[in-house]
Amino acid sequence: MSAKKTIAIFVNTSWNIYNFRMNIVKALVNEGYDVLCIAPQDGYSAKLVSDHVRYVPVQMENRGVNPIKDFLLFLSVWKIFRHHKPDVVLQFTIKPNIYGSFAARLFGIPVINNVSGLGTVFLNHNLSSSIAKGLYKFAFQSPFRIFFQNSEDRDLFIEAGLVKSSKSSLIPGSGVNLQRFSFRPYQRQTPFVFLMASRLIHDKGLYEYLEACTLIRKKYGQVVECWLQGAPADSEAAGITTSQIETILSRYPVRYFPFTDSIEEFVYKADVVVLPSYREGVSRVLLEAASMGKPLIATDVPGCREIVKQNYNGLLCHVKDAKDLSRAMMEMFNKSEAELQAFSNNSRQLVEKEFSDVVVSDAYLKAVKEVLQKNK
Repeated sequence: MSAKKTIAIFVNTSWNIYNFRMNIVKALVNEGYDVLCIAPQDGYSAKLVSDHVRYVPVQMENRGVNPIKDFLLFLSVWKIFRHHKPDVVLQFTIKPNIYGSFAARLFGIPVINNVSGLGTVFLNHNLSSSIAKGLYKFAFQSPFRIFFQNSEDRDLFIEAGLVKSSKSSLIPGSGVNLQRFSFRPYQRQTPFVFLMASRLIHDKGLYEYLEACTLIRKKYGQVVECWLQGAPADSEAAGITTSQIETILSRYPVRYFPFTDSIEEFVYKADVVVLPSYREGVSRVLLEAASMGKPLIATDVPGCREIVKQNYNGLLCHVKDAKDLSRAMMEMFNKSEAELQAFSNNSRQLVEKEFSDVVVSDAYLKAVKEVLQKNK
């Protein structure tokens, strides 16, 4: 009997694996693979071990480009691959995609990468973004498959010469657990609650939401509530830090709730979920909210418009435009309960059809089997 094949999963945080990739981990384990999770140590690392996978910590600086720290990351991953000898490596987020691909190439280990979003690398035009694009181009010469979460990100990489079309495929985000994020029939509440659940960073459209909340509260008063839920930014340049939260809340009519693992508890209490992001891979919070049957408001950008369909399950607004966001929020507030119920039902149907975690897991299992068969 042949030994189990080892599939390594390399991501920038243990939290990311536990919250977004466990459907893939469990699907691989159920297929008889030995799964090795590689990520920086955090409060979720022990949970990975408890779910019958091997876990190996790695030091990683997630923000920015630091040549010394990034080279040390490459060396650490090289040593892990040399010791554990994975048969296939699945990678998510920028630095694992780049440095994991470099290390895997040296051992001839096939790689399947996932570009889960472009982030500030493509939103900004500076030295760091230029370096990152160059690294992407070099790293993506070797992977067996590169999954993109929306067609526009894929086209951008192809047109920029960062990836070959023949190696790229589309996948619907990280998938949604339809049981955890279960549907509840829509009932309008008083007060009517808008919720933005996101890290408190500029690129999520944070200040556009705060300004739009000011406008809508000015018009409708206390019959409307605006909620903001999520983890603070790491720096003032990125968004709102922990030390700034009280000052910001004193300026804007929003209720703030800290980050939680149980985001569904907040989503269930909301009438509408809002995400005015500048760009996404495929927005996780919009998928989860849609799965729970929420009407949605989002910017008309890649990664949002795949989930929010105008006048089907929500409303789209212009990017970086607080006034247009407030217009969409007011329009949603003025819809009848029957219209909101239709949006709610359509949100759930869209996720069931296109974004179930089963669809994503099956795509990865197929890719893993293809690469193993090719390398026999």
